[in-house]
Amino acid sequence: MSERLVRSRPEQVTAPLCYHAEGPVWSPSWGGLRWVDMLAGDVLTLHADGSVASLHVGEVAAFVRPRTRGGYVVGTERGLALADDPDAEPTPWLTLWDDPSVRMNEGGCDPQGRLLCGSMPYDRTPGGARLYRVDPDGRVTTVLPDVTISNGIDFSPDGALAYYDDTPTGRTDVFDVVDGELTGRRPFHTADVGHPDGLAVDSAGNVWVALNGAGRVRCVAPSGEVLAEVEVPARLTTACAFGGDDLCDLYVTTSRENLSEPEPEAGSVFRVRVAVPGRPVLPFAG
Repeated sequence: MSERLVRSRPEQVTAPLCYHAEGPVWSPSWGGLRWVDMLAGDVLTLHADGSVASLHVGEVAAFVRPRTRGGYVVGTERGLALADDPDAEPTPWLTLWDDPSVRMNEGGCDPQGRLLCGSMPYDRTPGGARLYRVDPDGRVTTVLPDVTISNGIDFSPDGALAYYDDTPTGRTDVFDVVDGELTGRRPFHTADVGHPDGLAVDSAGNVWVALNGAGRVRCVAPSGEVLAEVEVPARLTTACAFGGDDLCDLYVTTSRENLSEPEPEAGSVFRVRVAVPGRPVLPFAG
């Protein structure tokens, strides 16, 4: 680790409402922060007064992203659902697979407005998952056919690089983006603690990775240097996202899934101020 490593601790902004909080996203289209309680099938929204609204969308709510036309797309257990209004219940749209032993896990959009979403087997069978690309017209392409727990994905500010976590590999990988395709996969950062989960890229191209099991979010420069760590008082840090009017609030979701010992803060959302702002979330064009 660099001697210049910046360490910080976040503030807790919600009660431990969730069993497995995931996928925080900030969007003015729905008034701020939204995330999911994945295995409860709920989408949650944090209001300005600190209250939280919950919308049940199915057995699983894997992730949520705004749409360019308004409303949102949400990952369901084995597919996707769409809503035209940010507060409406979604309507089923696509089923990506039929196997009940595999569920949706995480997703995000590329600069072209296409959705990249990945799966995971409930029993975590190695190689039993996929990373898919869903075009705005509903066409589905398998991008990576042999992953295990498809997790965070985001792009560099210029769109030339994509960063991705397949959690059991223990590392974050980077791809070149050539004509919209992910190519040249190679290791970017290997975690020495925890397991890489969700991630977000800031406006300087730094990659913030939630290290599940370590209670940390780590900031890695494009060069690979570790610049900062956020120390979260819940071991199962699941994902992070930039928000606030200046996009300098880093929100972190946490889980209490299968905890062997109680953690009072697990399942809460946390927030910390960072020096480099994030970027507006990439919306789905479908």
